[in-house]
Amino acid sequence: MKLIKLTDRVMYYPFEKERDRPNLGYIRGDKLTIAIDAGHSREHIGEFYRAIENEGLPLPDITIITHWHWDHTFAMHAVHGITVANTLTSQHLKSFAKLIAEKGKEEFLSLHESIRLEYAGDKPVVITLPDMTFSGELMIDAGNCPVHLFQSPSPHTDDSTLICLPGEKILFIGDSAGGKFPTWEIDPVHSRKLAEIINNTDADICLEGHCDPCEKQEIVTYLLGEVS
Repeated sequence: MKLIKLTDRVMYYPFEKERDRPNLGYIRGDKLTIAIDAGHSREHIGEFYRAIENEGLPLPDITIITHWHWDHTFAMHAVHGITVANTLTSQHLKSFAKLIAEKGKEEFLSLHESIRLEYAGDKPVVITLPDMTFSGELMIDAGNCPVHLFQSPSPHTDDSTLICLPGEKILFIGDSAGGKFPTWEIDPVHSRKLAEIINNTDADICLEGHCDPCEKQEIVTYLLGEVS
């Protein structure tokens, strides 16, 4: 697969349903390049990096994590540059790493068939913590491309980070609009709060973890429709 261009500065590597691989974002500032999410495994992020290099672009200096789930984080050990996540994300990863250390990787592999496919052939499961953490919000100047990270309520997890690029009118929302794994139940309070937060951003386009990009209003309508 190839990178798909959203703007002159923003691209993404497309999601894959079979192995539950999410979209991986790529932002090119004048000073820094930034990836959104690390991916499901070393193989996943390796494909992402080859797509970047095929476009003649530099590998990311920073990788921002949207939330702790394995398909977005378990390739953190193989990233180029440093990783950044909120403190709750780091705590969840630390707890899950302890669980796997105590019960073995079968505890992880048994969660979903897509995980078994990603880790077929007895591939190692490696969980690492982010290099940097933040609480609340963080601004990164990538060079004529401000990147605003902020924590948000979400029906999917309690550690959601949204990434807004006001100059590009794009908002990365990870899986924040989805229900809670494994029941996919959506909490109406968090859904309404997330809808309000997304609606109040400067973005026109939202990029979710496992869907094609869409207009912001589609996400807001969906979130409010789930609780109407």
